[in-house]
This record gives sequence, structure tokens and C-alpha cells, in this order.
Amino acid sequence: MLGSPWMIAGRSYSCQTRPRYHSAMTTTTLTIAGMLSVHSIRAVFTALAAVEGIRHVDVSLGRAVVEHDGRATPERLVAAVAVAGYEVTAWHEEHRRLPLL
Repeated sequence: MLGSPWMIAGRSYSCQTRPRYHSAMTTTTLTIAGMLSVHSIRAVFTALAAVEGIRHVDVSLGRAVVEHDGRATPERLVAAVAVAGYEVTAWHEEHRRLPLL
């Protein structure tokens, strides 16, 4: 029957329940001016990797894509890139929630 609860391992489930979500993951894409060499890629990667909350960083010439749990704000990311000696000219954030299975 649709909507009637059922049991698995002592937990009750219903077809009409909404999925539960854990903390949101955020992907921030940074456009970075002045990156012209492999050294600049390493410098930006090292600076971003030190920011708390980052799960994954992908850096290429002029661009960095950072996946984080939300603690790494755009302001912190911009400041980290500035420490490496480069300027963020634009950034874009994409939020997503992952369902618990």
C-alpha cells in the first residue's frame, strides 16, 4: 500500500517521507588574474589548501574550482589567493545538498 510504513532493521519508513540531507557542499569557482606559469598554479593550490573546510581544489591557469563544506567563504578564498600574490577578479558559488542514503 502506498504511504503505509514498513520496517527495515527496526526502523520505520514510509513511501511519503522526504529524503534527509546532510550538510550542504558548496563549489566556488574563482577567476584569477596574473597566473602565467606552473609556479603560479602551485602557489595558488598551496594557499587554498590551507583554508579550513576545503574538500577538493582544482587549479589551472587563471581559474580555481574549490569544493568545500561552507566554512571556506569567498572572502577567505580571495584572501588566500592574495597571500599567494594573485588577484581574484570574479567568483561564483553553487550550493548543493547531498541526500543521506
